[in-house]
Amino acid sequence: MPAKTKKIVKDGLKLTKFYPSTKPLGSYFMKVSDLHTVAYWTYGNPRGLPVIFIHGGPGGGTVPDCARYFDPKQFFIVLVDQRGCGKSTPMYELRENTTQHLIEDFEKIREHLGISKWLVFGGSWGSTLSLAYAIAHPECSIELIIRGVFLCRKQEIDWFLQPNGSDANFRDTRAFFEDGIPKSEQKEDRFKIDYMEVYGRCFKGEFGAAAKEKALLAWSSWETSISHLNPTPLDEIVKDYKKTGGHRFMSIIEHHYFSNGGFFNDEKYFLDKKNYGRISHIPITIVQGRYDVLCPMTSAYDICQVLPQSKLHLTIAGHSGFEPENIAKLVEATNAYKKRHK
Repeated sequence: MPAKTKKIVKDGLKLTKFYPSTKPLGSYFMKVSDLHTVAYWTYGNPRGLPVIFIHGGPGGGTVPDCARYFDPKQFFIVLVDQRGCGKSTPMYELRENTTQHLIEDFEKIREHLGISKWLVFGGSWGSTLSLAYAIAHPECSIELIIRGVFLCRKQEIDWFLQPNGSDANFRDTRAFFEDGIPKSEQKEDRFKIDYMEVYGRCFKGEFGAAAKEKALLAWSSWETSISHLNPTPLDEIVKDYKKTGGHRFMSIIEHHYFSNGGFFNDEKYFLDKKNYGRISHIPITIVQGRYDVLCPMTSAYDICQVLPQSKLHLTIAGHSGFEPENIAKLVEATNAYKKRHK
């Protein structure tokens, strides 16, 4: 789910199993509708194994380090900034911004690049989109590698937003989130606050521009604060978001998707046989941090129960895809894939 601030993304990566940084082969801006232009980049070997990297959030965006899960000599890597975030324009735009639109964008990029089939790789919300894309286009999905599984169910969203969920281990940073809404909306019994509803009114500007900015910062900072096994201090997270502004599109777009149930017609969409049956033949590798507080392993376990061809690997890690053990297992998975498909 969370976007990563630039400082957090860069810390310590040279000590991980990541492949070395490489320069992009090309950067592109595709007009996907009269309103939206989607930014994407290609890396690696143009004659290599095609892979699409699907970022988290919703609203997280990509960074060049996202290409480092893959051997640049063997993979043709495609990084995409989803509608309204990263370098895609217009920023923060919620119109024509649904899961179905994002899947259509991936297809337009695939066709534009002349790719017939590819490896689908995504973490957190990227795992949601990876599964949704494969269900919509199983004929184009060779395999899936997903991390920090999120199925966009109400129980998962409530775990993140409402009390008595992920806040159990993070009451310190949770206070910053709960104080992100106006005093007039705070209650003595915090269990009686519908944080989705109140934050939504803040994001629409109902309480003024200053309250909106405070809420945007609190939402994203809360999420980032619980995303690591070794948490980044809250003051560093806040400082970095104020510098980069990344909290704005992440908070606005994430709320848009969560308040609409991810734009799935059923909150058990991925556990419905008519959907998961479409990908029951596709190999799936799942990497899940055992100490993932943002997207606990319940969802990874649930998807494994209906897709027995999937392989679950637990790591001593939190949620972030940039934690050393998550990186190591994900790189191991992409290396195994390249050996199978040489």
